[in-house]
Amino acid sequence: MKIIIDAMGGDHAPKAPVEGAMKAVKAFPDLEIVLVGNEQEIKKHLEYNDRISILHTEETILPTDEPVRAVRRKKNASMVLAAQAVSDGQADACISAGNTGALMASGLFVVGRIEGIERPALAPTLPTLEGDGFLLLDVGANADARPEHLLQFAIMGSIYAEKVRGINRPRLGLLNIGTEDKKGNELTKAAFTLLKEADLNFVGNVEARDLLEGVADVVVTDGFTGNMVLKTVEGTALSIFKMLKEALTSNFKSKLAAAVLKPELVKIKNKLDYSEYGGAGLFGLKAPVIKAHGSSDANAIFNAIRQAKIMVEHKVADTIRESISKNGQGE
Repeated sequence: MKIIIDAMGGDHAPKAPVEGAMKAVKAFPDLEIVLVGNEQEIKKHLEYNDRISILHTEETILPTDEPVRAVRRKKNASMVLAAQAVSDGQADACISAGNTGALMASGLFVVGRIEGIERPALAPTLPTLEGDGFLLLDVGANADARPEHLLQFAIMGSIYAEKVRGINRPRLGLLNIGTEDKKGNELTKAAFTLLKEADLNFVGNVEARDLLEGVADVVVTDGFTGNMVLKTVEGTALSIFKMLKEALTSNFKSKLAAAVLKPELVKIKNKLDYSEYGGAGLFGLKAPVIKAHGSSDANAIFNAIRQAKIMVEHKVADTIRESISKNGQGE
């Protein structure tokens, strides 16, 4: 299996992608990795391994670049070359921690959609209090959505949860403003009917306040709402840990308490760290494309590689294609 990584994407590139790749080839003997980017910069962090190769390019897509224009004009950018390798069959999956919009554009225009998928969905696995996590889709690939799109998101998310996360008959929830069947706007009301009639383990409407309690394994919503939820969860977690740090370092007594509590606080921090689950998958494409968080360290990149590897092994894209075809979904 070969996975290609945009080594120049992310806040800590190329160090984090390179170190994550080295960790991955040590963990997975059947894995080959191609790092795309400036060879001279990559080699500063790379220990020789015959299962890691470099595809040199000096062109990159910047966080400030307009996504679609950048993908069309920067044909030799590290992210675009990674997507092209997947499209050409030279790699089984690609990963980038770079410009999210550009990666989505690369996925759509270079890798391509699965036939029958109207809209792809960007889907991270977010933490829950018991540590199992839940898949949220869409979180920004589409600002608007139709009920049929939410049904396709539900099918794709359920397949991923079963194949990659090993959940038998994953519980599916529709994000809404209340749990009653008739709650919501026109989109959620129509989507509720479609999801209830589908061959899915639909548990009904779920509220945002219950997400971290693990109320469902897969939660679907439109990209605008999903992105708001994602950023709220991320911001809340960061703010809580910042307040805890300030409180536990404010005086000598609190510092002593912090020393005692540190092991337990680390456990809590790790439980709430969604990078432990991998990156956000761009579902609905012909091959796995993973968006790692922009601030990913080596461990987060390693988890994204592991995620991509499992998706390839379990043929998630093929299963989605077959399921969409069987259910008569599509344009």
